[in-house]
Amino acid sequence: MIQTQLMGIVNVTPDSFSDGNLYFEPAAAAQRVAELFDQGAALVDIGAESTRPQATPLSSGAEWQRLQPVLAAVLPRYGDQLSIDSRHPETIDRVARSFGPHFIINDVTGFNDPRMVVVAAKHHLRCIVSHLPAAAGSDVQAAHRGELLDDMAVVRQELLARQQQLVRAGVPAEHIILDPGIGFGKTAKLNRQLLEFPRELPEYPVLLGYSRKRFLGEQRFELAPNLAAGRLAMAAGAAYLRVHDVAAHAALLAERVGC
Repeated sequence: MIQTQLMGIVNVTPDSFSDGNLYFEPAAAAQRVAELFDQGAALVDIGAESTRPQATPLSSGAEWQRLQPVLAAVLPRYGDQLSIDSRHPETIDRVARSFGPHFIINDVTGFNDPRMVVVAAKHHLRCIVSHLPAAAGSDVQAAHRGELLDDMAVVRQELLARQQQLVRAGVPAEHIILDPGIGFGKTAKLNRQLLEFPRELPEYPVLLGYSRKRFLGEQRFELAPNLAAGRLAMAAGAAYLRVHDVAAHAALLAERVGC
């Protein structure tokens, strides 16, 4: 049985849908990273660009300005327990050159930009490949605006194709985690189905990021619907849950282990 682990979330942004501006200051972000590890996170994901619908896109330069002081504070301590949520290959390359290749790329655009594949292979980085419909390219907002996908088979097919591309480029297969991209260019029905996506690819580590997303309903900021989603994800064999409420999910994991 897969031992599910937790990934906490720190958004160094003024406009994220859930915690925008709470951790925008570097000291607050660094403190939050430490808190999430104390609460039971195995990994913490740090992002500087909001991916909510209608968010203003951020340039690589502006992203670096937000990330650099936070990463300077936390990477030396936590190293390979951190992932960088970015769609910009320039940012990832700069992080690797500045701090070393001891982190994970979390690309919510699914490595649709071939330059990100090159950067991952160049620095021998671990990768989270999150599914974004191929038609959107590396434009998250295009996925939100376009026709919504309602076919799990397409998600599976496109994720596996990208995984194979990364392996051919030189990224070891064991360095790759797959994420079906819940909430990115998909119908609410498919988003709910994707909570059980690990059953589609039992031989691969799968990360699920459902936390506080709109498909959970009007009470999506409350614990109950998030923990209900977590139970489904764990039962399906998810390797990682990307969540805001780490302490509550840690208690859920402990409850499951104790059963």
